[in-house]
Amino acid sequence: MTESPREVLARYHQAMKDMNADDLADLYAPDAVHVFPFLAPGRPPEYRGREEVRAGYREAWAGRPVRLTEIHDVVVYETADPELVVGEWSATGTVAATGQPFALSGLLVLRVRDGRIVEVRDYMDALNSARQLGRLPALATALTPA
Repeated sequence: MTESPREVLARYHQAMKDMNADDLADLYAPDAVHVFPFLAPGRPPEYRGREEVRAGYREAWAGRPVRLTEIHDVVVYETADPELVVGEWSATGTVAATGQPFALSGLLVLRVRDGRIVEVRDYMDALNSARQLGRLPALATALTPA
């Protein structure tokens, strides 16, 4: 039986909490597109295809800079389009290097066809993440014209 967009979103959140790039990528269709509409320095504007998703998240999670303990306050908005679901979320955990608390929020717009993600629009608070990870100076440098 094919999973609904809501069920795929729940599995997506679990893969994120587990920081498991394989479980995450396996939710995608081979030719899916994952777009980051907001500026997220150090991250490409999009991943094209399941294998780019897999490689991109493996790299992003290398060394596990954050240990997520919970994804919570999930609000799911279903739309008139049966393929489209919107999920608002918050996550908490700790910064691996310091043990300090970490909190992040975001919004995902998923298009799911035949039980596989074909498109994601991923809106995440990258600036807050950089602040909590102590990466603001490097971020400012990266954003300053040469």
